[in-house]
Amino acid sequence: MTKEIKHNTLEVAQQAFKHLTHGLATGDWNPLLDMLTDDFTFWFPVGPFHGLNVGKERVREFFQYVSETFIGGLTITSVERITSNETTVVFEFCDKGMLQGEPYKNRIAISLDVSGDKICAYREYFGSDGKSN
Repeated sequence: MTKEIKHNTLEVAQQAFKHLTHGLATGDWNPLLDMLTDDFTFWFPVGPFHGLNVGKERVREFFQYVSETFIGGLTITSVERITSNETTVVFEFCDKGMLQGEPYKNRIAISLDVSGDKICAYREYFGSDGKSN
């Protein structure tokens, strides 16, 4: 793959991450949803969305769940690392907010797969002792 393709992959993923940041903070997920392919898949490690999920309607339900779980939104406090290849970009970041009324902070890694100018897959990994950011 050429550097141009890799550069486009990074640009598309960075735009999607910007929309994700906005959605986490505000609950407005439409800009991100508009960037997803119709056959979009996502993998989440726990809870009612644990495992592989398929389709834009399912991810819409997931984002609604996130907004309801983190009343007041989540703030990304730092981006620790961005790694990319021709089709995938991984963002490692720290976030904080209120989880069902209790202070929350965590370290997260998300992987975004890019197809053209859209995101076709998302995988999320997290885990923290609550003291690491």
